Amino acid sequence: MIELDGASGEGGGQILRSAMTLSMITRQPFHIRRIRANRVKPGLMRQHLVAVQAAAEICGAQVSGAALGSQDLEFIPGALRGGEYRFAIGSAGSCMLVLQTVLPALLEADTPSILHLSGGTHNPMAPPVQFLQRAWIRALAEMGADIDIHLERFGFYPAGGGEVIAKVRPCARLLARSWMARGARSAAYAESFTAGIPARVAARELECVGKLMNWSEDQLLARRLPDGQGPGNALMLTFEHEHVTEVFTAFGEKSVSAETVARQAVDQARRYLVSGAAVGEYLGDQLMLPLALAGGGGFTVDEISMHARTNAQVIERFLPVRFRFDTCGEVARCTVEPR
Repeated sequence: MIELDGASGEGGGQILRSAMTLSMITRQPFHIRRIRANRVKPGLMRQHLVAVQAAAEICGAQVSGAALGSQDLEFIPGALRGGEYRFAIGSAGSCMLVLQTVLPALLEADTPSILHLSGGTHNPMAPPVQFLQRAWIRALAEMGADIDIHLERFGFYPAGGGEVIAKVRPCARLLARSWMARGARSAAYAESFTAGIPARVAARELECVGKLMNWSEDQLLARRLPDGQGPGNALMLTFEHEHVTEVFTAFGEKSVSAETVARQAVDQARRYLVSGAAVGEYLGDQLMLPLALAGGGGFTVDEISMHARTNAQVIERFLPVRFRFDTCGEVARCTVEPR
C-alpha cells in the first residue's frame, strides 16, 4: 500500500488524480490522507468524487472513503476493462479532470473504450475541452496514443450541463518523446465563445486582442453558441507550431470587463511566446505522466511550477523513473529517465 499525503507540495487534486491513474495501470493500491488540504474547501468535491467513481468502475477497484468532503481514501485496483461508460458530474465540475484521470489508463485496456461525460467543459479551474483536443491529444498522438474527444455541448461555470464523448484505442506502449523546440509557427488565432450574453462582449474581447497582438481580422473569430448553452464566455488564443500546439484561455465573469479578460489571455500567451519554450506551464504538467509511462523523454517549458514538482513526486512513487528539472539557456527543462 503506497501512502500519500495530500497536503504535500502543491496540495491540490492532482495528487489524487495522478495516483488513481497510476494505480489503475500498475495495479498498486494506495492510501491518501489530507486530500486537497491546501484548498479553501479541502476534501473531495463533485469532480474529484466522480473521478474516483470512474476509476473504480473502469478497473473494478475496492474503494473506501469515496464521499463528498472526504479527506481520506483507500484505493485497491483490479483489472482494467475497456468498454462504454457514462459518468455525470451533476454540476459545473470539470469533465476534463475526470477524462485526464482515466484516459491514460484506458490506453492500457484490452479493448477500445467510449466515455460519455456530462458536467462542466469550460471551468476557470480546469483546462477547457479545446486544450485537450488541440494541445494534449496532439502530443499524445506523437507518442502513439489514439484518442478522440468530441464536444457535444458547452457547459460553462456555474450552470454546467456540458456533454463530451471520448474514444480511446488501446496502445501497446507509449513512445518516449522530447519537445525541446516548438518549431515554426503555422497558425495563430483568437476565439471568443459566448452563449446567453450580448454579442458585443466577444467583439470587445477580440478587438482588444487584435490591438495587443497586432493580429488581423481573419485571426479574430467570434463563436456564437445557442443561448441555452449559457450564460458563459471563454476567450481562447491558439498557437499552432511545427512540433506543438498551445491554447491559452481566460473566462468572462460578472463585473470583469471584456478588455480585462482579453489582457488575461494575452498575458499568458506572451509569457509563453517570449520564453522560447516548447510548451507552456499547464501542458508541461500534463505531459509528465505519459512521458513517465513511456520511460523517458522531456520538454522545455516556460515555468516549472510547484504543481509540476508535486506531480513528479507522486509519479516517482509508482514508476521506476526519475524527473530532473533544470535550466536550458533562458527556459526551464523537464527530463524523465529510467531509475
